[in-house]
Amino acid sequence: MTAPAAPAHLLAATLARDPARPLITFYDDATGERVELSAATTDNWVAKSANLLRDDLAVEAGSRVALLLPLHWQTAVLALATWALEAVVTDAIAGADVAAAEESRLPEALDAPEVLGLSLRPMNAPLTATPAGVVDYGAEVLAHGDRFASYTPVDPDAPALDLAGRAATGRELVAATAAYAVGPTDRLLTTLPLLTWEGLAAGLLAPLAAGAGVVMCRNAEAAALERRAREERVTATAGVDVDGLPRLA
Repeated sequence: MTAPAAPAHLLAATLARDPARPLITFYDDATGERVELSAATTDNWVAKSANLLRDDLAVEAGSRVALLLPLHWQTAVLALATWALEAVVTDAIAGADVAAAEESRLPEALDAPEVLGLSLRPMNAPLTATPAGVVDYGAEVLAHGDRFASYTPVDPDAPALDLAGRAATGRELVAATAAYAVGPTDRLLTTLPLLTWEGLAAGLLAPLAAGAGVVMCRNAEAAALERRAREERVTATAGVDVDGLPRLA
């Protein structure tokens, strides 16, 4: 396999190395939720999400997808699905073709031409209420195909990210992961919001590039982090200090 040159290639490389290895482990201390996704399961969710974005919301190469979402495994899945379509992940509604928003932020998203709503509740629960014109991710995503095939190869030099006015191609995003010392045996614990440059580079793409695992902690309780890091065999952190572990970001 050639070296990954864009975010869309990183998951494929990880999948080829070890599809059964835990890739994303997600905790939400406000709800008590824990979700663990292997590389194969992550790929399945990304495929379903990419098919939904393309088939139901007309996302294509060059489309801009605004993610109004917190640190969450579904945020990671939707970012990877957007890149699989050679579309651009952004945090801005202005100019977006699609906005994917957690339920509490749906009013902000309604100005976008297409809106995807996520409840972010355990078990991929549907929205508690679905405004007119909003596609309910939880209700619709499972009906989509388990495999995704791009119509054309993803161009590493196409725009891939536009966050807070900072733009990057797919190649530049992958290159940014070299700034973080993550190896294939590492487990990174992150509390960083994913929709920031460092949150994506350190908290998602660097582990993917290395074939490592990531433990995402939303609403993290400080008293639980040291125990969680021990139980999850964490080797480094991003966004938070844990005694005895190096902090990468």
